[in-house]
Amino acid sequence: LHEPMYNLLAMLAGTDLMVTLTTMPTVMGVLWVNHREMSHTACFLQAYFIHSLSIVESGVLLAMAYDRFIAIRTPLRYNSILTKSRMMKVGLGILLRGFLSLLPPILPLFWFPYCRSHVLSHAFCLHQDVMKLACADITFNRIYPVFLVTVTFFLGALIILFSYILILKTVMGIASAEEQAKALNTCVSHISCVLVFYITVIGLTFIHRFGKHAPHVVHISMSYVYFLFPPFMNPIVY
Repeated sequence: LHEPMYNLLAMLAGTDLMVTLTTMPTVMGVLWVNHREMSHTACFLQAYFIHSLSIVESGVLLAMAYDRFIAIRTPLRYNSILTKSRMMKVGLGILLRGFLSLLPPILPLFWFPYCRSHVLSHAFCLHQDVMKLACADITFNRIYPVFLVTVTFFLGALIILFSYILILKTVMGIASAEEQAKALNTCVSHISCVLVFYITVIGLTFIHRFGKHAPHVVHISMSYVYFLFPPFMNPIVY
């Protein structure tokens, strides 16, 4: 009951590596050589990959929850449900969801006029930072990300929570305490990764939405925690 999970772990590791490779060059450029300039195209592409990979990671965590759900609720049908072909389709769906859903808010950035300050608040490009510099109607770019976060991060979190409620119900029906502990132990690593990811997502969202009067260093720190802490913690957890 492990091969599909190992495939998802490989996908999670690849996503974390890509997040690090996407964000760290500009971060290290600022910290080490005080390089503070970036072309518009490079900035927009960086924002695209940063946000796309975040959605990909949320999709991987959701697929891992489904894996644990099937493994504990219907272990005898595990191999017949999570076949290689089905897992390949799931992986492809996760990638397509992540990279296609970010095209609508990112593409307009390439043709927006920019007449305000060209100074960003972070060492890497984020959509919410760039759109504030545009001298154009950014109503869509304000509304669409809220919708996207709702249907990916928060809906995904609710599905994961509901799946673990059903898993816990199944585990509590097992007569042997040893078997209960063994079943729950298979979920601990995934739960830890979910908590690390979603706590940072909620923290960053809260700061951006309600922390307008918070010190700028708080905004910067939360961004670094969100993009760098999960890639650091996930290999340790697993």
